Amino acid sequence: MTARILIVDFGSQTTMLIARRVRELNVYCEIWPCTASRQAIDAFAPAGIILSGGPASVYDHDAPRCPPVFDLGVPLLGICYGMQALALAHGGSVEAGSAREFGHARLRAIAANGPWSAMDASQPVWMSHGDHVTALPPGFAVGATSDNGVIAAIADPARGLFGVQFHPEVEHTGGGRALLRDFVVVRCGCAQSWTMAAFADAAVEAIRAQVGAGHVLCALSGGVDSSVTAALLHRAIGDRLHCVFVDHGLLRAGEAADVRRIFADGLGLDLHVCDAAPAFLSALGGVEDPERKRKIIGRLFIETFEAAVEQTGRPYDFLAQGTLYPDVIESTSVRGPSATIKSHHNVGGLPDRMRMRLVEPLRELFKDEVRELGRRLGLPASLVDRQPFPGPGLAVRVLGAITPDRIAVVRAADAIVRAEIEAWPGHRALWQYFAVLLPCRSVGVMGDARTYEDTCAVRAVTSTDGMTADWAELPRELLVRLSARIINEVRGINRVVFDISSKPPATIEWE
Repeated sequence: MTARILIVDFGSQTTMLIARRVRELNVYCEIWPCTASRQAIDAFAPAGIILSGGPASVYDHDAPRCPPVFDLGVPLLGICYGMQALALAHGGSVEAGSAREFGHARLRAIAANGPWSAMDASQPVWMSHGDHVTALPPGFAVGATSDNGVIAAIADPARGLFGVQFHPEVEHTGGGRALLRDFVVVRCGCAQSWTMAAFADAAVEAIRAQVGAGHVLCALSGGVDSSVTAALLHRAIGDRLHCVFVDHGLLRAGEAADVRRIFADGLGLDLHVCDAAPAFLSALGGVEDPERKRKIIGRLFIETFEAAVEQTGRPYDFLAQGTLYPDVIESTSVRGPSATIKSHHNVGGLPDRMRMRLVEPLRELFKDEVRELGRRLGLPASLVDRQPFPGPGLAVRVLGAITPDRIAVVRAADAIVRAEIEAWPGHRALWQYFAVLLPCRSVGVMGDARTYEDTCAVRAVTSTDGMTADWAELPRELLVRLSARIINEVRGINRVVFDISSKPPATIEWE
């Protein structure tokens, strides 16, 4: 393994952004909770350490503490809470100040004693703190102050210890990428050699070593994660990969045919297709609560998948899952389990009675890295660039009771939304776009006759990782075409509305 960075998480909402910025430098990194043991950290052998921000005060009785990493002899960068923890651990003082800083600030008196020297002093930085360092630890010097007079950076260059009160990982900090590059590449000496080409080669060897002569079962959904997982496994073990595709009748227009065409016909995978639409639609009949929908779909998916596996008549040694790195990160917590916003149909895997070991070849990757890997594996752009799609499918895009007719209506409206937006030159800047059928009917006029029909909401957002999102400002001309086509071409809809909610407080999906 080449030189790598360890990111210690204190519960910040932007910790994953730190990892993304490091990965963008073609340097491998991992996020570990601050409760990680010294033994595990020694085994990881990081070339450098970054301490994240966090919501706590370092003086809270239950404040997360820094693991014993200061004597490792590698460069260390503390960010926000991480800087305060660094200062406190070395004898400095942190206090709750009257000059709280939230939002943009500017640095002044920047010293050339840390990675911030790579920044342009005139660029703004993003602050988000109430506490701040008021007395430096022995051996440390001020690296910068903010325009409010708050210590914004500290350094002990002799020991390679640095801290910044601002957040270099967010887009709002001008020069943040330059600061992180200086720390990771220059001061930690990490070679920028972690690429998807290198990952693919290493992953193939790792799969072969794990699987041996065994056979692997993969639940192929047609989404990006499961598709790249299947393509990677196929490269590694060939015809010992067996895929099952459950068509639950809740897919987008043409999706089931695409799966057959790309994987069975194109790549030559062993693909077993199970047409289970009638069973799913029957089980969902009359169900309105979104959590009940998800649980019904999750249970029925497992049952259908098990039955399909039995029909293949083959024993399997491994189950492949498209687990991504954000899933791994979110399974650990600094403060304990997070509140459940909505459950996911595939969390928890298959029943123990299926007695298979897991293969998760993408568990080190972020979504954008998975897409790049898919391109390198030869998957078509239409699949690799496919936007996220919920596991329960269109069931959570029909608000209220589900019927075959309402699924058909939202499927038709969604196809128009996707076709029109993908014909617009700016669509690649969007994270997700789709139609939602609302449980709301309204009066309309068509051909001088009164109508009383359903309402369709159009949702389009921008995001980098799906954790936060802003509604996309689509051109008026595009919205006009969307509305006209949906109302004219989809029977049962006479009104189209555009969702201008951001996440938070809303979620990207409506259910």
